[in-house]
Formats: sequence, structure tokens, C-alpha cells
Amino acid sequence: MEARRAACAALLVAAVAFAALPATTTANKFSINWQPNTNYTDWPAQHGPFYKDDWLVFYYTAGQADVIQVDEAGFNKCDATNAISNYSKGRNYAFQLNQTKTYYFICSYGYCFGGMRLAIKTEKLPPPSPPSSAKAKSAATAVAGSRAAGFLYAAVAVLAALLRMV
Repeated sequence: MEARRAACAALLVAAVAFAALPATTTANKFSINWQPNTNYTDWPAQHGPFYKDDWLVFYYTAGQADVIQVDEAGFNKCDATNAISNYSKGRNYAFQLNQTKTYYFICSYGYCFGGMRLAIKTEKLPPPSPPSSAKAKSAATAVAGSRAAGFLYAAVAVLAALLRMV
């Protein structure tokens, strides 16, 4: 009986510790409808910012387009001769932005000259910014507190039910 109470208390401590952990961030997935005769010059400004570990997913028609990662010179000249990576199979290509740098992609079917090329600059994920005012701080605290309180309430209810069974 005493062992069960100790186990329940340990469960409650673990639940409280879990509720206090900071929320984790996940990478974003950006879908690109990679089509001939489309100019992608403004695409990054419309969909960014892009952070390290985000994903680009290119959707295209096999046999009509490909996705070639090139360096800056290849990008500027629409030249896939020294490609970093080349993907032309299937109908989509998922690429993870795993470094903070500028990535360059082109289509080698000749459409690059019409704008079917994409330069994506990735950044480090910025640290969470502090609330700009006390009102914002209290609102953020209230949301975080309500989540933690809800979880804690559920953990206490489970613990109470377990203790009643002992």
C-alpha cells in the first residue's frame, strides 16, 4: 500500500515537471508548385522567413521539370553543369534546409531563364522574444498557465483516484 502511494507521488512529481517544460518548436514545411513558365523571384519574400531545419517540398510533373541544387554561379547562369544535387524522378522532392546559408535551385529543362529558379536564405531560429508590455506578458502567462494548470489538474485527479483505490 505504501509502495503504491510512493508510486503515485512520483507520478505527480513527473507530471508537474513535464508541465513545466518549455514548448518545442517544429520545422515548417513549404510547398512549392514547381511549374514551367513561372517566375519564382518573389516566392521567398511571400513565404519566408526560412529557418534552419525547415523543409521545401517541390511538386512538379515528371518529364517536364526537375529540381537541381546549384551554387550561386550556377543559379545566376542557369547552369546545372556543376549541380550539388539533381532530382528528376517522381513528382515531388522534399529538401531540408539543414544549414544557415543561401540555397539555390533551378530547373534544367530551360525554364530557369524564364524565372524557374529559387534562392532561399535560411536563418537561425530567433530566440523567443519577451512580451512588449505587461498586458502581453500577463496574456502569455495566462495561456501557458492555463495549459499547465489543466494538465496539473488532470494529474492530481488521477492521483486522487489512485489513492482512493489504495
